[in-house]
Amino acid sequence: MNLSSLHPPARQKRPRKRIGRGMGSGHGKTSGRGSKGQHSVSGFGQKRGFEGGQMPLHRRVPKRGFTNIFRKEYAVVNLERLETLEGSEFSPERLLSLGVIKRLGAGLKILGEGDITRAITVKAHKFSKSAAARIAAAGGKAEVITK
Repeated sequence: MNLSSLHPPARQKRPRKRIGRGMGSGHGKTSGRGSKGQHSVSGFGQKRGFEGGQMPLHRRVPKRGFTNIFRKEYAVVNLERLETLEGSEFSPERLLSLGVIKRLGAGLKILGEGDITRAITVKAHKFSKSAAARIAAAGGKAEVITK
């Protein structure tokens, strides 16, 4: 088998419809656009959501909720992920270099999902109560970083 013997499955590819190529083609004269009206002329364009002049749906439906401009997005890491990594000290910079988190944002938060079996030192901006308790129970330290 080689590249020259590869073909798409039967009836997979169709030839493109050549419109406006004479009456004998079946797509001549008006090129499948009908006879008259708004849609028949070239350059026709309609905005997304246009409903023929009726008030469009996105304007009829009431607005709800709001965006909190003071919201802080933390990079989140669970204890079970830290358990799989080598080493005993973890900081935001180290987790970034290992590829565990993509970007820091407002900081790093450690959550308590999973178990930890060894003593580790974790430096982060926030800890959940269960994460801090599990790290301490394993003999490690949870150090809070203040900016």
